[in-house]
Amino acid sequence: MSKRIKCGWRRATITLVVAFACATGLWPAGAPRSSAQIAAPQRPPVATVNPRSASVAAATTEVLKETGEIRQLEVLRAVKSGAQSRAEIERMLVRNLDEQTTPAELHASELALKKLGLVPAGFAMRSFLIELLTEQVAGYYDPKTQEFYLADWIELDGQQPVIAHELTHALQDQHFNLRRFADWPKGDSDAELAAHALVEGDATLVMTFYVMRDLKRVAAMMKSMGAAGSATEKIERAPRVLRESLLFPYKQGMEWTSQVYRRGGWPLVSEAFKNLPQSTEQILHAEKYFARDAPVKINLPDIAGLLGKGWARLDYDVNGEWSYFQILDEYLRAEKESREAVAGWGGDRFALYENRAKRQVLLAQLTAWDTEQDAAEFFNAYLKRTERRYKDAAAVADTRASVPVETRRVWRTTGEGLIVMERQGARVCILEGVPEKADVRALLKRVMGTP
Repeated sequence: MSKRIKCGWRRATITLVVAFACATGLWPAGAPRSSAQIAAPQRPPVATVNPRSASVAAATTEVLKETGEIRQLEVLRAVKSGAQSRAEIERMLVRNLDEQTTPAELHASELALKKLGLVPAGFAMRSFLIELLTEQVAGYYDPKTQEFYLADWIELDGQQPVIAHELTHALQDQHFNLRRFADWPKGDSDAELAAHALVEGDATLVMTFYVMRDLKRVAAMMKSMGAAGSATEKIERAPRVLRESLLFPYKQGMEWTSQVYRRGGWPLVSEAFKNLPQSTEQILHAEKYFARDAPVKINLPDIAGLLGKGWARLDYDVNGEWSYFQILDEYLRAEKESREAVAGWGGDRFALYENRAKRQVLLAQLTAWDTEQDAAEFFNAYLKRTERRYKDAAAVADTRASVPVETRRVWRTTGEGLIVMERQGARVCILEGVPEKADVRALLKRVMGTP
């Protein structure tokens, strides 16, 4: 699930207004892929020079010099910059989304989020995401063109912190080559999100140091956003999973980068671009990054053949600790309990299946935990989540006396098939949406790899 929000990441790193507010303490903690299409223009508009581009370019040299001093990275070359309108930035966001995500991937992402109950059944995610990012974006840096642009609806006097953030990305690119992230291998989105947290956390920490040099910069930033009518309507009514996933690289990324910085200064932060964080677990628990506590690689066999005619696997990826926290807490609404339940995460793999003809969806998950106790805690938390997620779920009696109720549960739901959970040692299997006529035992045997 962690891969769902990637618009603007692989192609261009973006600064969000609420991300800046989170970093500076001005946004309250916890504040409040789709078939819908946004058509890109049939032909590009005639190129024009934004009247604010000259002033942005003039500010670049001064801010780049100061940012390089803060980050302790030499400026290797000048950075081209300018200003863009909402329409231009929206076109960039749409283009990036289309380049990074195929319609099939977008369809699978939306199905997974809906199957987990993280977005409403009729939610048009693609259009909402474009509107949300267009509302929130304050600027972006494009590693492909090595240029950055600022939103022209925010006054320049208040944009210096955003410029510092974007120029940190430019310095990262000059020294560590951000373009290498453009072709991230499919199937490990949790590690991709962790790398994103490094890139944005680094830039957000530099931006924070830049602001702390002169606190009038914060006041100027907030004043200019208010004068421009910077709204938060979309971010406030966004599903929690979208809001929190967008903020994770900035907020948790900066907290993680701060711990790395305290341990070894900027040289150790720079070293992290060579030794990337491997999971969101390592971002949430920096000590696991320092210990190089690598995730367990999980293989989840394809079960389409056991489901019957018409079933196909659409997605195959890693959720990670951060996504499991969101999956649990969406229904538990008890942050401490949810965090404790996922704290022993060791690795996972999920697969999404669809039978289009029957309009059925199945989500298979296999997770590994550090200890059997950690697995039991997650099993119990997900059990509670399941009972709250599926209000009409009715328990199905297990005829095998050898299977204790604390390690295996089966529910029947109306219209969404069977829900099956089983724990074996330090591993937990979850199947949501099993067809009524499917052989549950055969499915569990295949997924768990038991004889």
